[in-house]
Amino acid sequence: MSAPRTLEVDLGERSYPIWIGEGLLADGARWRGVIGGTHALVVSNATVAPLYLTRVESALNGLRHASLLLPDGEAHKTLDSAGEIFASLARLGASRDATILALGGGVIGDLAGFAAACWMRGIAFVQMPTTLLAMVDSSVGGKTGVNLPAGKNLVGAFHQPRAVIADTTTLATLPAREYRAGLAEVVKYGAIADAAFLDWLQAHADALNARDAQVLGEAIERSCASKAAIVARDEHELGERALLNFGHTFGHALETVAGYGTLLHGEAVAIGMLQAARLSSLIGRAPAEDAQRLESLLRELGLPVAPPPLDSERLLAAMRLDKKNIGGRLRLILWRGIGQADIVPDVEESAIRSVLGAY
Repeated sequence: MSAPRTLEVDLGERSYPIWIGEGLLADGARWRGVIGGTHALVVSNATVAPLYLTRVESALNGLRHASLLLPDGEAHKTLDSAGEIFASLARLGASRDATILALGGGVIGDLAGFAAACWMRGIAFVQMPTTLLAMVDSSVGGKTGVNLPAGKNLVGAFHQPRAVIADTTTLATLPAREYRAGLAEVVKYGAIADAAFLDWLQAHADALNARDAQVLGEAIERSCASKAAIVARDEHELGERALLNFGHTFGHALETVAGYGTLLHGEAVAIGMLQAARLSSLIGRAPAEDAQRLESLLRELGLPVAPPPLDSERLLAAMRLDKKNIGGRLRLILWRGIGQADIVPDVEESAIRSVLGAY
């Protein structure tokens, strides 16, 4: 087995490694050192746990540990689920030196990280992403949170993990739809800041669809490197980090209005990126052919490019609740073309309505 690809998120005393490779979940010799105390809680879900939980539990021998399995899906990323984690920590007798291990996709990572940020005002946690989307996006950067009926991630905290352990063997069991959803976030990095990476993705689309191990490993590494660099410069999203939300204001609104679980997060982001690109063209910021090129790549990767039938006014209302907005005014991440994203305030709602209603 080859050595894992290794990156660092440079945040001074809170810096942490990202390990990407095969067989990492069972490699306790590599990651046990990031667990500082004697208590550990593994948080997973009913889909992932039967496949991978025993590997992690075996690596925890010698520690007082327990596991909590939550229902699978975005609909369960709630305060109630966070409460179940708190109750499990209490039963374990977890003190301030305890560690939570988040074994699963983005929902588990966000929930476990949020609970870690809250328990005794902050304990350690480790990200063990098992989906492509979580490996390249939600596991890196310390954003944690839960959903409310009014919108996604409205309650949360910035809380950095001690490490990110991306075991790529887990991707072999990932359903095709979830795998494709993860590719949307990979495309995002090329769309917002790295035109050469987007060219590479287009050249390797067939290999990505086939889950070629070498190509996939490089795509994950390049995506994580892009995010790690941005997080190091703007940890709390005061400026540049907001660019990582390209397509997300549209996408989160689609998820909220359609009902959590109707669209996977990556599917909503794919549609949202294309809507952001089309809006950029509509208001004269970007060439229309770049939006067409983005659409072509998303289609080639098997991602949706149009939303289900939804009410435009409800979508717009959900967009107004986006955390990037200031003083009730919409701020969107748009682009000047491939690889050139910007934060754009005060976009005319009439233009947004035109994009939302163009189906």
